[in-house]
Amino acid sequence: MPRAFSSPSRSPPRQRHALPPPPRHRRTLSSTLVEESVAAAAALVKTWHPDVSCSLFLHDATGQAEEAQGFLRAAAELHRAMLFFAADTTNPSSQSGHGLVQAQELLQTAMRRLQLELQFLLDKHDESQQQAAAASAAGASSIRAVAKAMMAAGYGKECISTFKSHRRTALATKLQRLLGFSPPTASGSSRNSSSSSSLFHKLTWEQIDGNIIPSWIATATVAFNSLFTGEKDLCDTVFARDAAVREAVFAAISNDQAMSLLGIAEAAVARARRAPERLFRVLDVHDALTDVLPALLSVFGDNSEVATRAAVVVTKVGEAARGTLSSFEAAIQKEPSKATTAGGAVHPLTRYVMNYLVFLADYQEGLALIYEQADAEGADYTSSVSGNVSPEHYALSTTSSPSSSMSSSSFHSYSPIHRLVSVLLGKLDAKAGCYREVALSYLFLANNTKYVANKVAGSGRLQGVLGEEWAEAQGAKARAHVDVFVRAAWGKVMAAISSVPQEPEVVEAAVLEAVGMQDQWVAADEEMGGALRAAATAAAVPKYRMFYRRYGAAVRLTPGDVVTMIAALFGGTISTPWHQSRCSTISRIQIQTQTQGDRSSCSPDREIISMYNCT
Repeated sequence: MPRAFSSPSRSPPRQRHALPPPPRHRRTLSSTLVEESVAAAAALVKTWHPDVSCSLFLHDATGQAEEAQGFLRAAAELHRAMLFFAADTTNPSSQSGHGLVQAQELLQTAMRRLQLELQFLLDKHDESQQQAAAASAAGASSIRAVAKAMMAAGYGKECISTFKSHRRTALATKLQRLLGFSPPTASGSSRNSSSSSSLFHKLTWEQIDGNIIPSWIATATVAFNSLFTGEKDLCDTVFARDAAVREAVFAAISNDQAMSLLGIAEAAVARARRAPERLFRVLDVHDALTDVLPALLSVFGDNSEVATRAAVVVTKVGEAARGTLSSFEAAIQKEPSKATTAGGAVHPLTRYVMNYLVFLADYQEGLALIYEQADAEGADYTSSVSGNVSPEHYALSTTSSPSSSMSSSSFHSYSPIHRLVSVLLGKLDAKAGCYREVALSYLFLANNTKYVANKVAGSGRLQGVLGEEWAEAQGAKARAHVDVFVRAAWGKVMAAISSVPQEPEVVEAAVLEAVGMQDQWVAADEEMGGALRAAATAAAVPKYRMFYRRYGAAVRLTPGDVVTMIAALFGGTISTPWHQSRCSTISRIQIQTQTQGDRSSCSPDREIISMYNCT
């Protein structure tokens, strides 16, 4: 029987490695230290539980300052303990889980305490800002320490939420206190503008002019130069480690408040409605905006929503100013030329316009900027209205004075003051042409031109805009008008004296007619009255004296009489002796003359009697 086929020999089986038995739990040095740190933290957290009403960080004692720093370290230790227990594989899951839960609960309690401390510190920060900068800086340092601890422990959301809510409320309260009223809530430029408009809808212009705008100017100056800067500095200090966080937090706190302030300016100016007397408030707002714009750009940034909104508001305020000046110019041009003044006096239009320009000259820098910006952006300024404005353009413009940004001649070309005074002078020429007497028309021009020249010379700012030479030229024109006036007013007298043969009655009649005609005519001021009397005396008296020497016996008026009558014109005085001695003589002269101008016909003797109060 054959042998069974034997299987080939096999190698001995491999021995399996048995799993080691689970080691017995051993307390490592690390776990021991962590548990001890948790226990120490637990004691400190229990002492400063969130239910404790007093503050740990607002203290005067050195010991409490050390305890505050210990609390921050305890919070950090609890966070590290959580990480340790979560990653510990040497402890049983139940034991490490218990340590994790304990550390987490303690950390949550510590964070609630720090959140409360953050509110305490922010409240104290507001008080410190009003007292001393050093105290404010120390408070900011404590706020930063608390915020850093909360964010490091994973509670950044709670920290930022508490910080934003508190600072937004604090800033709104400060602005409301400064304004004297609650500004509308801003959430977007269009809604902000609508809210501001509705706020002012029921207010009269007198209320806006007397209360709202002055309050806004003061508030905007403080807000953009101080309040918003302070908020930015605080955000930069507290969230120094993360630029994105500090920018976002500052924007959340300040953007709406800044937009609200800008909306108030826009809405207030919109109520001006191009009334000339309201222009100065519009310019006040424009000046305030351009003054704070560099600080605004520095704090919010050139490309920020607030900067863009500010540029648009500045543009709209400038448009309102230019529109008002255009309306004022049109009103001057529409003034009826036939509306003249009695006796060639200074016209009310002249007084109003020149007084207006004196005040307007105080805004020469702002006006130059408004018209310079309009020229740069285009006549219709459409791009500015739509918001496509570069804030940097305004910032650069506001840092330069007219003298540095443009030449003197260029500044004059931008100045609406030149145009307005030119329109006024043209209107005065038209009014002068409406007088029937040539002499009276030139008296009107002399009076009004002299008034214009005096106003310019008396206002340093207005003279600075128009130029000293311009003022001197107007004074020369006034003197030239006086010369023409004298030739026209005393022309008949000169013609009668120069006629051959000379007739004494005709010469005397011409003198009385000239004096009677000018009886109710007026001078702009005493200086002009003196100039008119002096010019008339110089022109008429020497020739009349020669005439009197030739026909003295047949002439009743002496050269002294003529001098005295001229001296009584245009507000001049009369000497009492002459009045007593010559009144009866002159009153007996019965030559009928026709007075002209703004007076009715009457006899010269009656005019002379009236002039000297003779009865």
